[in-house]
Amino acid sequence: MHLSIRVLLLVVLPIVGISQKKNREAPKPYYPEKVWAQKHPREVGVDNDKLQVAIEFAISHEIKNPRSMEQNHYQTFGREPFGDAIGPMKDRGMPTGIIVKNGYVIASWGEPMRPDMTHSVAKSFLSATVGLAFDKGLIRSIDDTVYTYMAPIHLYKPIETVNKADYFGTPQLFDLFNTSHNRTITWNDLLRQTSDWEGTLWGKPDWADRPAADPNEWLTRKRNTSGSVYEYNDTRVNVLALATLNLWRKPLPQVLKENIMDAIGASASWRWYGYDNSWVVMDGAIVQSVSGGGHWGGGMIINAYDMARFGYLTLRNGKWKDKQLLSEQWLTWSTTPTKPQIGYGFMNYFLNTDKKYLPSAPATAFTHIGNGTNMIYVDRENDIVAVVRWIDNNSLDPFVKLLLQAVE
Repeated sequence: MHLSIRVLLLVVLPIVGISQKKNREAPKPYYPEKVWAQKHPREVGVDNDKLQVAIEFAISHEIKNPRSMEQNHYQTFGREPFGDAIGPMKDRGMPTGIIVKNGYVIASWGEPMRPDMTHSVAKSFLSATVGLAFDKGLIRSIDDTVYTYMAPIHLYKPIETVNKADYFGTPQLFDLFNTSHNRTITWNDLLRQTSDWEGTLWGKPDWADRPAADPNEWLTRKRNTSGSVYEYNDTRVNVLALATLNLWRKPLPQVLKENIMDAIGASASWRWYGYDNSWVVMDGAIVQSVSGGGHWGGGMIINAYDMARFGYLTLRNGKWKDKQLLSEQWLTWSTTPTKPQIGYGFMNYFLNTDKKYLPSAPATAFTHIGNGTNMIYVDRENDIVAVVRWIDNNSLDPFVKLLLQAVE
């Protein structure tokens, strides 16, 4: 009798254990189709009243800069040396946003379908095209020096009616890394904005972007060892864009569309522009090299839903449904702090590692940030993606605090 009971227990208990294990498995994440499913906040454990407080805060704390991007440019970056806009600009809309919880849209406001300039969020799309190149094997190691991958670049210039003798002896091909310092720069350095690349690209000298307060330093300062000092610099971002174009041998917007944007169900309304003069001749075609932001115009013009889809891809660690669009390795590197700047990963992943950036958010949260302010807030601990556009920069953490109070 006792033996029979003991045998029964040995048979039944493992089965119960397997059943309990299955019950503990996390549900399969939801991924949106072309039409993004919505849920009421309370269906995903969010207090709707508190959520509305967060939204009203975002709306009422619109950045004070003019909605004319051209006017805004000449009041800010346009005052730098050689600061003229050389790419297209688009006037912005009203404060706008989307909140995604557990994969579902639980709130939106403003004009979420309106394509607007997203400024330096374009850098995150750029780093994604570099990640695709790495995953495809076009880059063997991110610690390789970039110059070893580069072919001479033929800048496209329409035929001019000038005396050719005036240009005799002038180099006809352009080398992005033709100095002893630039030849030491790695892909990792460019991605982390620690390269200190020297030179001029598209008429913008490296020193003219956010120039030092002392003009005597502009042309004379000693170069920092590549990888040792962080400096946010759009000329160097554009160097990465041109170097990446040289790898792919096709326009980067096509690379992004074919490998990421189509797969995540993005709309057909986003556009990624370069400058009026950022054209090169490649494999018999005239191709535009895109910019990594709207510093001098151009960059990514995109709606809030498409921004949220990209943010959701990074929240899910590069995976969309059953396909790994960007490798987990690339997302790990992207969210690993840069040694000289703990709050930065690959461009444009702003990290919260020491909780100084967003004190109210988890240390694991990160954002894709662009001037405006345009923010894609990515919070894996709370399964949240929040797109907030045209909010005052000082209001980012207070907004996140109110948002997370609604979740708690």
